[in-house]
Amino acid sequence: MNKAEVSTLFAQQFNEAPSFVIASPGRINLIGEHVDYNSGFVLPAAIDKYMYVAVSKRNDHQIVLHAADISQHYQTSLDAALQRSNLDWPNYVLGVVDELKKNGHSISGFNILITGNIPVGAGVSSSAALECATVFACKHLFDLDISKQLMVQVAQRAENNFVGVNCGVMDQFASMFGKVDHVIKLDCADLSYTYFPFKLEGISIVLFDTFVKHSLASSEYNTRRQECETGIAAIRQKFSITSFREATLTMLNAVADTISRDVFNRCTYVIKEIASMEVACNHLLAGEINAFGARMYETHTGLSKLYKVSCPELDLIVENCIKEEAIIGARMMGGGFGGCVIALVQTTELEAVYSRINTVFENTFGRSMGKYVMQIGDGTSLL
Repeated sequence: MNKAEVSTLFAQQFNEAPSFVIASPGRINLIGEHVDYNSGFVLPAAIDKYMYVAVSKRNDHQIVLHAADISQHYQTSLDAALQRSNLDWPNYVLGVVDELKKNGHSISGFNILITGNIPVGAGVSSSAALECATVFACKHLFDLDISKQLMVQVAQRAENNFVGVNCGVMDQFASMFGKVDHVIKLDCADLSYTYFPFKLEGISIVLFDTFVKHSLASSEYNTRRQECETGIAAIRQKFSITSFREATLTMLNAVADTISRDVFNRCTYVIKEIASMEVACNHLLAGEINAFGARMYETHTGLSKLYKVSCPELDLIVENCIKEEAIIGARMMGGGFGGCVIALVQTTELEAVYSRINTVFENTFGRSMGKYVMQIGDGTSLL
């Protein structure tokens, strides 16, 4: 969509032109899944699929939201404490407003229209894109003195505190700081980052969608985070470390009898994945794309067997990706329990590869899997 199309939708709903139109992208993550909240490194990128918001100020304290793609409307007031909506989607906007108010920023009423082309439920963080779009819109609408780093943190806290998902910072950071044809090596401990060029000739970034919704994702995500906190606390009691960044498998083995097998497995995955991330970045720098792809497969094995956030549909797709010479690497991506497999696929073989894997998927599950071809795009911006 372009600015004119979003503005037209806004005018149809609110009978006025918007003050600003913002585009905020979804994200992929190539390596480093579920380590962003464990002080690890991740390697995400923004994609060329966006949430779009158009906004205008009101003369009262009402916040009026309209989700154009599902024709849903929601309205609330700033005069009292903001309450969660049973509709779910308004909470990503309201959570951002709530955090800005807590931080002492002056917010008045506004109209906001939401539309977009990010596949929802595919694990590419449409929620983070909406949060980043909202905080970016508020910055410009109310002339807030707030940096991009602070906007990322506001967006993350909105999801933690208001939506109730104890997510790390990667999704919001990638959405805000994305750069076309680059991945971001992000240090989740201090938000320092480095851009790596990532434009591979003849290779496409493809998402194979299971169309399985994340029915367990929120509750199990919070459980995984608690299990990791239990594990690192046990290691800290015996060794003078502060985070998983410094932990080793030897340290973990030393406390194995004080933690459950589940906690041990979660921590094993995190420690291995943090180490794998460093090696993977070196493969990228050296142009060793096949070695990088092998790391993606290793990550999936860890997510499936140790972290237990995969599902039969995701595992079947990855098992069949391994059989395809034209697929360089693949793994489940996102919170898990559904969503997508991300794969690096030779572009000329993409349709044939999809057809073969989809045939197996259809024969097993009685339905087709989805396919999205992604390019790496820019971060949140004014249109």
